[in-house]
Amino acid sequence: MTAVLVAAAAFLMTLVGGWVAQRTGDRRHLVLGFAAGLMLGVVAFDLLPEAVRAAPDEIHGVPQALLMFAAGFLTIHIIERAVAIHRSHEGEYAAHTHGHGHHDHARQGIGLTAAGALVGHSLMDGFAIGAAFQAGTTVGTVVAIAVVAHDFADGFNTYTITRMYGNDRRRALTLLAADAVAPVTGAAITLLFTIPVEVLGLYLGFFAGFLLYLATSDILPEAHSPHPSRTTLLCTLLGVGFMWLVIGFAD
Repeated sequence: MTAVLVAAAAFLMTLVGGWVAQRTGDRRHLVLGFAAGLMLGVVAFDLLPEAVRAAPDEIHGVPQALLMFAAGFLTIHIIERAVAIHRSHEGEYAAHTHGHGHHDHARQGIGLTAAGALVGHSLMDGFAIGAAFQAGTTVGTVVAIAVVAHDFADGFNTYTITRMYGNDRRRALTLLAADAVAPVTGAAITLLFTIPVEVLGLYLGFFAGFLLYLATSDILPEAHSPHPSRTTLLCTLLGVGFMWLVIGFAD
């Protein structure tokens, strides 16, 4: 039950992250820059190392988790190209101008899929808390601190990504609520059974590739298109540094 109670703190932190994301106003470019930094930090310092540890077996000399990482990146790339979200010959930081109808729905679907993946990640965070407490109180406490801290970023990114892809505020709030409930649900499920470690590693690798694509191909260009400023770049660096500190303290 301790794990479930700790996961409740992650629930609150996720909502705080979403609340901050809603109140950005004309500082949207700074928010997007910071969100991209958070996502890059999560991929580099959290998801990939954990994925490789959980699924280290190699196929033709490459860890399975890294193959899934490439698969995640390419999957979202292929989906975006298939629905023609990005027009040909857009400038590297050109503003996105999308048509209506089918393309708008497809674009919204990408945002919902990305936010849904973040909810899945938060569910795994809950699993991590539950499994850590099964290993011992000290391990559980350290993992819980890391999860609670970076669930702020999860809530922030869930709301931001959903809205950035053209979804309305109601959908964004619904997914934010799902993201907040997910770690509590994950921790509760570990009271019944656990997911095989290797399967979890493969999932984390795939999700890392998914997030990296969104951060570099969509969010950063979107952040720089209206305000190509040093301040936006600084926010990205701050996002990466923040995740480095959070994960470093947890180790």
